[in-house]
Amino acid sequence: MGLVNTINEAGTPVIAWLSQAIHGWGDLPDLYTTVARWIFVLLALFILIKSVRSLWASRGASEIWAYLILPDGNHTPLTHWESVIGRSKNADVVVDVMTVSRNHGLLIRDEQGGWRYNDLGSKGGTQINGSTVYKSTPVEAGDTLSLAGADCLFIPASLEEKLDNLDERRKTTAAASPVPGLVALSVFQLLLCIQLIVAEEKGLAFSVIVGILGLCAIMWIFWGVLRILQLRHFEIETIAFFLCTLDLAVTATSSPDEVIKQLIAIILGVCLFFGMCLYLRDLRRTLLIRRILVGSSMLLLLVNLVFGTLSYGSTNWVNLGGFTFQPSEFVKIAFIFIGSATLEELYQKKNLGLFMVFSLFCLGCLAVMGDFGTAAIFFVTYLVISFLRSGEFSKLFLTMGGAFGAGLMILRFKPYIAARFETWGHAWQYADAGGFQQTRTMTAGASGGLLGLGGGEGWLHNVFAADTDLVFGILCEEWGLIIAVLAVLAIFALAIFAYRSILSGRSAFYTIAACSATSLFIFQTMLNVFGSVDLFPLTGVTFPFVSNGGSSMMAAWGLLAFVKAADTRQDASLAVRSVDEEELEGGDQ
Repeated sequence: MGLVNTINEAGTPVIAWLSQAIHGWGDLPDLYTTVARWIFVLLALFILIKSVRSLWASRGASEIWAYLILPDGNHTPLTHWESVIGRSKNADVVVDVMTVSRNHGLLIRDEQGGWRYNDLGSKGGTQINGSTVYKSTPVEAGDTLSLAGADCLFIPASLEEKLDNLDERRKTTAAASPVPGLVALSVFQLLLCIQLIVAEEKGLAFSVIVGILGLCAIMWIFWGVLRILQLRHFEIETIAFFLCTLDLAVTATSSPDEVIKQLIAIILGVCLFFGMCLYLRDLRRTLLIRRILVGSSMLLLLVNLVFGTLSYGSTNWVNLGGFTFQPSEFVKIAFIFIGSATLEELYQKKNLGLFMVFSLFCLGCLAVMGDFGTAAIFFVTYLVISFLRSGEFSKLFLTMGGAFGAGLMILRFKPYIAARFETWGHAWQYADAGGFQQTRTMTAGASGGLLGLGGGEGWLHNVFAADTDLVFGILCEEWGLIIAVLAVLAIFALAIFAYRSILSGRSAFYTIAACSATSLFIFQTMLNVFGSVDLFPLTGVTFPFVSNGGSSMMAAWGLLAFVKAADTRQDASLAVRSVDEEELEGGDQ
């Protein structure tokens, strides 16, 4: 608060002069709001359409890393760093020989270009150059893999093919310049500052202007850093910065003194995103940290149980020395880190068992805390990870059945949660009781129409949790249904991109992590949006990137790193080292 007060005191004369100048022109403020509403919508459409179009147009190229010559003479290309060899039709390399097991073995490539073979407990066993293998064994060019008597010859891709791969990757991942989108977003942010000054006739806190312009500066600085690192694709980050702009717009209306705090959370989130992308470059290092994350996550949740502050039925906040944070938000990142696995690990049942135990611990802690919304998010994320790891629907149905029983027990022993379910679908019957927030949200949202009343012109911000649980209502009221829907579609665009990355993913770890992170985004967004309009029970979860909250903002940027790590486009991601011609000519990369 000391920093905020200092900023406000220093900028009061500037804000007073600007406010007086604008409001001294008679009907100019009303005219500005009327015109600006259209401009905001057009800018938002331009920013998101340009980013989504670029994401959709560019795709990760299917690269050929080596060949396996099968017994029938067929040259089968290896297009992934992790490939299953077996008789199953779902195998990456199908060897149609009866003696071969359905999932016989794995061929795995490392970042240095080396290959190794792992037998998956096949009945007929495997020999490499006549020697039976029982553990992970290196594979060299020209080696013969005998799968239960079916001989396959391993041949690496030629230099010419590698150069063709690089050329194809450049063609299919041509980057559209992000500058027009960033300029449009900067104009959006500048006009937002003017709109808030127009709306606050009594004077806007100068810290709000500093926060919004600070976000603009951070956005351009981050883009500059990536350009120095010779990275060209910035669509994912542009979408995130657009949503963060809406976050500051909402916070400026409901809690203007917290705009600087939220800006700091965004800066820390961007730093976390940058650091995680760099760390995810090394898959072996990434896998080693998971044990540390298991211990630290369990410790965080236990600290939350012991020192958590009870608020509206749940104890999901911890206050340490005046610093308040939500441990479960950071555990979300660790949860996906721990649950994701390489293809090699997918065939080790003990790994899934350990993840199940960890998941039960997390869900148990959240149940004791009374945080129903976050528990539901963790559970859905667990289902997604489990399915991606096993591909078996039967186990998921059993898990869901058990979860349904546990849910009934929670409703039995947590009366406040049961009360929310009683209100669900009947908010107007309890308009001044359990449905108070939802009815006000729907009323305010309807009053905004397609274009909204204008930033700072609404009244929903006076309702409790308007900038967190009910943030979709503020977007509809002040910014209009169009921008509110665009914010939701932006989250779905990230999910579609993550899904498409599976086709060109180099490791199952990255694709599972990206799909799990975006599934978490989607489900959390659905709970927030549908809960605020009484289509779902009001669970008290945030809208990723948009709701006010430092922990939520940092966690959203951290989860976004998983999406970026799955981006294999040329010069697109900090988490994937792109290969150039000189490296290819110098060795197998």
